[in-house]
Amino acid sequence: MKDTDPGLFGPESVTWQMHGDPMMWIAGVRALYLQALHPRAVRGVIQNSDFRHDAWGRLMRTASFVGTITYGTTEAAEQAGARVRRIHRLLKAKDPATGEIYGVDEPGLLLWVHCAEVDSYVQVQRRSGFPLTDAQADRYVAEHRQSARLVGLDPADVPATTAQLAAYFERVGPELAAGAEAAEVDDFLRSPPVHALLVPARALLWRRVAALAYQSLPPYAHALYGRPAPSPHTVDRRLRATGAVLRGVPARLRWQLPPQHILKAMDRLGPGSRPAPHNLRRQPAILDGPGRAQG
Repeated sequence: MKDTDPGLFGPESVTWQMHGDPMMWIAGVRALYLQALHPRAVRGVIQNSDFRHDAWGRLMRTASFVGTITYGTTEAAEQAGARVRRIHRLLKAKDPATGEIYGVDEPGLLLWVHCAEVDSYVQVQRRSGFPLTDAQADRYVAEHRQSARLVGLDPADVPATTAQLAAYFERVGPELAAGAEAAEVDDFLRSPPVHALLVPARALLWRRVAALAYQSLPPYAHALYGRPAPSPHTVDRRLRATGAVLRGVPARLRWQLPPQHILKAMDRLGPGSRPAPHNLRRQPAILDGPGRAQG
């Protein structure tokens, strides 16, 4: 019997449509830049992973997690969340200034990582031309209380609208700083180690991706990093141009890259589950009342 489980979000969610867009990769890099500005959070990454030597593996594992919880079955999403929680419970970090030992699964740190990701996805997609209305942006933020639950947060403590998300960043702002760990992440993202044969590609493609991700950060992030950025108008124009180019690549071709979460979901649920921006215009009902991924 064919499995028709839509998963945590399902084809009628904003998440389902938006996560199939190629600008999610640039949004993911923006999230890394933003996350590194919380000293306690980035310290946990630096002290518990050799990200400089396994950067691509780490990036692909993160992408696979997002793909699994978005397009996988409910069971696959819950199992992915359980693995993340299990790993986080084992990891500790040390504050070099005070000697404090703390767990990387502190709710405040998990919330920062979550909000930085959700904000990055919404900001990059909307500024690059993805057709997301204000109501749909709110719906997206609300849907991701589910992903917050998977990593160990109480959904009731997680922002459910873009206004609540903005208020959270306003509240946490005094805790942010660009210390040595953030500088290390910045240096890595600007010039990650690659095989000698890929150095030209890094100069031609990756540095442009990283630069655009950095430029799309909020002004306070640029100030903390100490590197200026073009005006928001200029950045928006670059995001729209990049979005137009990437969206010009046939989706079926993009989705062939492993682990093929979207193609597997379409095979499970049928061709009508194909994610696409125009589905948001055709499905106003997704904004009416609570949906599968809410609450």
